[in-house]
Amino acid sequence: MQSHKTSRPVALITGAARRIGAGIARRLHAAGYDLLLHYRNSDEAIQALCMELTAARENSVHAVAADLADAEAAKVLVDAALQRFGRLDALVNNASAFFASPLETTTAAQWDTLFAVNARAPFLLCQAAAPALRATHGAIVHLTDLHAARPRPDLLAYAASKAALEALTRGMAAALGPEVRVNAVAPGAILWPENEGDPAARQTMLANTPLARTGTVEDIAESVRWLLMDAGFVTGQILRVDGGRDAHWV
Repeated sequence: MQSHKTSRPVALITGAARRIGAGIARRLHAAGYDLLLHYRNSDEAIQALCMELTAARENSVHAVAADLADAEAAKVLVDAALQRFGRLDALVNNASAFFASPLETTTAAQWDTLFAVNARAPFLLCQAAAPALRATHGAIVHLTDLHAARPRPDLLAYAASKAALEALTRGMAAALGPEVRVNAVAPGAILWPENEGDPAARQTMLANTPLARTGTVEDIAESVRWLLMDAGFVTGQILRVDGGRDAHWV
């Protein structure tokens, strides 16, 4: 791997190839970050994103493929960021496993997959990144979900994995302070999951959202940027970017 030491802040973003992850990458890159972009299988999407961002600023992005269900992936990604850029200022745990996980049919293997990607991987990434983030007085943002606080019966194991990540957010804020701030963004209806096909559930969610619409990728990306760059006295918090859905749960 070619090294390119930088004086700019560096962010490691998981699940960065598409959707919200790519939106966060674009927003942080525009704000001046160099980026280590994690992806798993989206080769064409990550290549296109890297070309787009490199055209805006040379030597500013590097992509690494990894399966976050593998416990060794966290150290690989953090080491890649440090080798490539020489520093790490921000960690954004955006990657997520999502599928229906009701009480009656969820298997032990499905439970393990959801927790491995949604809770264990962020924990191990924070553990691996902690020394570098302490050195730069950096920050961490986790992406959770409105269902972490309001579990849906058909998403029980998924919701539990995201609730675990919210607990880790609060605990890590205490463990890594005062040098490193740790917060989370909990999106509501932004982009419908690609394997979430129930139109009635979508309409019910929108009907019970005070702003009566979906949010945008830019809403989430800007929330992440704010927590990383401007929220200097904020740590251990869950920022719910959900159009008021959590406050108006029915």
